[in-house]
Amino acid sequence: MSFMIHCGGKKVNFAELSAIEIPKRTDTYEPVAFADLLVNTKNICDDLLDLEFIDQKLAVSKDEQRFFGLLQYKNPDNDEMGQAIGIRSSHDKSMSIGFCAGSTVFVCDNMAFTGDVTYMRKHTKNVFDDLQDKLVSVLYKSKNKFANIVEDSKNMKQMPIHTNDAYSFIGRAFGHKTFGARQAAEAIRMWDNPPYAEFMKQNVWSLYNACTEALKSTPPNSILERHIKLHDRAMIEFGIG
Repeated sequence: MSFMIHCGGKKVNFAELSAIEIPKRTDTYEPVAFADLLVNTKNICDDLLDLEFIDQKLAVSKDEQRFFGLLQYKNPDNDEMGQAIGIRSSHDKSMSIGFCAGSTVFVCDNMAFTGDVTYMRKHTKNVFDDLQDKLVSVLYKSKNKFANIVEDSKNMKQMPIHTNDAYSFIGRAFGHKTFGARQAAEAIRMWDNPPYAEFMKQNVWSLYNACTEALKSTPPNSILERHIKLHDRAMIEFGIG
């Protein structure tokens, strides 16, 4: 996945993530190592989702102070889309730890998230216990969220759209700050020249994936919110859901 290409960030593997130094603990601040957060999250997901784990995507900001992770699971009932859990955190106190349930589109590794990000507002004592409770809550709701996104995708595939209307949607998304300027240009490029045969048809699903492809360059502190905002905007503008 090409997260943060335009934002100075980088993809990392687990060894590189584990090597990132964490801040010092204080009386009011208890940092959580990115690697520990990832392992703990995956263990809980493995136990509760009862799905086949297939991959994980990890990215950090240029200064390695902000982290985004994506855990991907295969759903036996859907060959095209699988369940995904997004994770975010920071060591510079720029954002709280967050989780969000959604889906991943296998053909292009794009994401679809709906609903709110569930997160801890502060890195305080007993943070791991609190995080576990919140993650369990996210996973409890994840099955319904996944079912909703799958239904949304079916509806989007049945809605043809002309290129002018696709351009208008991308322009409004840019105007409402769902996209940056480069991302809007990338979404147009993906619409004009789809990199995958599955998105050659001019329908809302193809447009949606052109947009989520463009969002791969979003920095980790806002990637979950940007995907949620895009999904909500598409559902409202096209009268889906």
